[in-house]
Amino acid sequence: MLTAYHFDNKRLEILPEGAPLEHAEWIDLLRATPEEVEAVRALGVDVPTLADMEEIEVSNRLYHEEDMDYLTVVLPGQDVAGEQVMSPVCFAVAQARLVTVRHHSPRPFETYPTRAGKSSLGCSTPDRIFLGLIEEVIGRLADHLEIAGVGLDKVSRQTYHPGPKGYQQSDLENALSNLGAEGERLGRVRLALLTLGRALNYVDQLLGHRLSSEGLGLVLKGELRDIEALEVHADFLSSRLGLMSDATMGRINLAQNTTVRIVSVVAVLFSPPTLIASIYGMNFVHMPELPLVLGYPLALLGMLGSAVLTYAVFRWKGWL
Repeated sequence: MLTAYHFDNKRLEILPEGAPLEHAEWIDLLRATPEEVEAVRALGVDVPTLADMEEIEVSNRLYHEEDMDYLTVVLPGQDVAGEQVMSPVCFAVAQARLVTVRHHSPRPFETYPTRAGKSSLGCSTPDRIFLGLIEEVIGRLADHLEIAGVGLDKVSRQTYHPGPKGYQQSDLENALSNLGAEGERLGRVRLALLTLGRALNYVDQLLGHRLSSEGLGLVLKGELRDIEALEVHADFLSSRLGLMSDATMGRINLAQNTTVRIVSVVAVLFSPPTLIASIYGMNFVHMPELPLVLGYPLALLGMLGSAVLTYAVFRWKGWL
């Protein structure tokens, strides 16, 4: 799908279908058809394929060609099935226009066009649109980190503050699953910040003079500082995640040990009565106690007394 935006009335307007693409400041390609790719290539833009964007070498992700700079970053978003995935997005930046190529749907690409006119940067030039879109991406990554922090707080309450019935195995297993989900979220954010930081450093080195002449140099520096701050926050959340994982696993082990201890104590309590019952269940002819009238009650009393004595010894030792 090809969506072309033109700056008009202090905001981004979608060009009508069939309008010349030369009038667009921003062209967004989402899983573009071959015809759409050819239409953009006619403008002098070399549209990379998904295989090209997935190459991890810096030379394939950050390069300059025919007055255009190609920057490929990996961003979280939804695929066609609505699943969260990490996929590359290419920004082709030039003074005439900005072209973005993607095969999934990061949220900022849906929210930015409607808010571009309200941004302090404005959206009158491709450079301003590019930096505004990057600012939206950074804000979205910050939201992901905040969501991860809230998730870790919830797991912390489950782990350190049990309910009225104490620690339940199902609750602890659910907490461990939630930790895994938040770990996946943090991993996606850290990868996005890494590739985004590399791309903006490339822009700072090669396009810094042009952006400074447009009054955007400080904006670029500010976005780089935001990325560094988010990386520090992601490191902090990762350390919390590791601590919470260890604590949750420890609680699960303690809960399992408590269950095993209870079963072991019950087995030991029944061992003396079982021994007495086994003795008088033997089939010998000469057993002096068998003819006694009170033999059966005394045997029951002996079994009960042995269990009570065993329980008292366990309590005295502090094993219960």
